[in-house]
Amino acid sequence: MVLRRGDRQRPLAPTAPRRRPSPVVASTKVVPSSVVAPRPTSTVWPSDQHPLTDPRANSALLNYEEETKGAFDRIVPVLQKLSAMQRDPDFVSRAQRLAKDELGYELPQLILSNAWVSQLDMRSLFAWCVFETYERTSNRFFLEDPLGGRDGEAFQKRLFDCGFHLLDITPCADGRLAHTIAYTLRIPFSCVRRRPHAGALFDIEDTVDRWVRTEHSRFREAKPNSAHEPTRYLKCVVYHFSSLDPSHEGCAAHGSDDAAAAAAGMSRLDYFRQAVENGFCCGASVDLLLLGLDTDTDAIRVHVPDRNGHASLEQWLDGRDVYEATASLSPDQARQRILEIVEEHCPGEADEGMLRFIALLLENNLSQIDYVRQFHGGTYSDAGHAERFIGVGIGFKEIHLRNLTYFAHMDTVEEGSADLDVGVKIFTGLNVSRGLPIPVVVRFDYRSSVPGARERAIGNGERVIQALQNRYSDLCQQGLLHLLLSVRDRNGFDPSETISTTITTVAPGGH
Repeated sequence: MVLRRGDRQRPLAPTAPRRRPSPVVASTKVVPSSVVAPRPTSTVWPSDQHPLTDPRANSALLNYEEETKGAFDRIVPVLQKLSAMQRDPDFVSRAQRLAKDELGYELPQLILSNAWVSQLDMRSLFAWCVFETYERTSNRFFLEDPLGGRDGEAFQKRLFDCGFHLLDITPCADGRLAHTIAYTLRIPFSCVRRRPHAGALFDIEDTVDRWVRTEHSRFREAKPNSAHEPTRYLKCVVYHFSSLDPSHEGCAAHGSDDAAAAAAGMSRLDYFRQAVENGFCCGASVDLLLLGLDTDTDAIRVHVPDRNGHASLEQWLDGRDVYEATASLSPDQARQRILEIVEEHCPGEADEGMLRFIALLLENNLSQIDYVRQFHGGTYSDAGHAERFIGVGIGFKEIHLRNLTYFAHMDTVEEGSADLDVGVKIFTGLNVSRGLPIPVVVRFDYRSSVPGARERAIGNGERVIQALQNRYSDLCQQGLLHLLLSVRDRNGFDPSETISTTITTVAPGGH
């Protein structure tokens, strides 16, 4: 069945009994369910999860989440211990041993050595630790590929078989959606173009420019596939809502009104298609898809479109209903039933490729629904914002964890001021209210194949940092906002390169 606004959630089929979670076997690397071969009907699956759930991937994703977030969450307890011992005669050596043991790295010697003069500069030390932890997280992502996101050949083939040559997704910049690709939808990050924006309100002109570049590559270089194939560019928007507290924990950019969030997302999608068709031709290779995400359970909501791209804002297909309707079936039966459910809820003449792709997303989402049920008790404890830092600029391919980062995607502060102000407001409650600074990582990716690209990326970052310092001068003067500038060559998988920071770690005249 399809849910309408205001309807009480009802299952598509008799609800299976709620099952208790049980432990799963750990793995060191995630293999996205979308690239795993279908399991035969004879496969035995645990009775406490959906037959299409991938327990190995869930275990590996949990390990990555706990290790990465744990590294950030250990910072404050360590600094609290340092605060209690800062008057000890051997404070510096003890502090370094503590930091090395519990955080894995030593702290800036200058900040520790100056503690005897007045008070330990906790604000600078906190921001420095956040930046150091971010750098280590980024390095691990690019050097070790812990999410297995580079191996996207199987998913890319399935995407192409569904009739699409490129997948472009804009989730809201809210940190509760930062894991949309790798966790919620289980898509290898190498197979998707991701551009978060506050309220999922992507820049239409910029998206048209990227569509043009994509089509140019297809016709001139046969990338990502031959231009002779009848495939389309798929643009997707992911808005969000809260099933537990819809009036307060929805999208801040839309006043926690999920109807407004969905309408705004659909409007942007329609404007994008209209812009492409007005500038080129009717029927240009653009398809649209609107998704919603429940930030409490990670279940997705799909507004199934017809062949002409029309989808109802008042009707949707809920991932939790799909879960309950197929939980008692065999894997093959469940997979077939999901496709039938999607077909049943297409509002008009169907595009078979789009329906198969939606069925794939719903199948992938089943693993994430079980992930939240097994490891987070069914709903996340951090229903609201709990991000660790703000990411500003262009890049951050390495961030795929819920509530780790608030994104503000931009070229200039002026064009992204609305996104930035939302982020600063969020961190005023998270950090400033406790006397802690807002850590902001400014990042610009570049292509080393383009002459002078690195220098221009650094210049862009420096201009953004100056604009941030001007816009939030009061916070900066009080030591309540610190910035780090980094750049990265997007031509490969090398880690980002730190250029500068607002934290002083070398004495005047030092090197």
